[in-house]
Amino acid sequence: MAFHFNVADRRDYVCRLLRKAWRAGARVVVTGDEHTLDDLNRQLWVFEPLEFLPHWRGVELAGLPARLAATPLLLLDRPSAERGHGVLVNLRQDVPLRYEDFARLIEVVSLAESDRAAARQRWRHYAGAGLGIERHEVGA
Repeated sequence: MAFHFNVADRRDYVCRLLRKAWRAGARVVVTGDEHTLDDLNRQLWVFEPLEFLPHWRGVELAGLPARLAATPLLLLDRPSAERGHGVLVNLRQDVPLRYEDFARLIEVVSLAESDRAAARQRWRHYAGAGLGIERHEVGA
């Protein structure tokens, strides 16, 4: 698991992270509050003018239409790894549900003190659960 700290613009950073993951063939679930995910969904449509990042926005995996089952990037209020999505990107202030189901967890932390304080709480939770944590200083 990894924490990416000091991210000046979380939305832009996550778009670039998702583009990199998609190009590498990764299957990723992003979780966050409704407003954050809706905003990210809009940004993914216009992020790269000459490239579409295939994604789907929904509340939970059960709402994913069968014809979109192979979609590599999912924006879900309630995350699930049931379709082979091995990476979870957390944009929530709390520990995401079912994070243990994913092979990899990435926490993206902005410069805002409230975001950093919540990240410290999540760090303590993961460390207490025995997870190895990598720290990446993005803005440094």
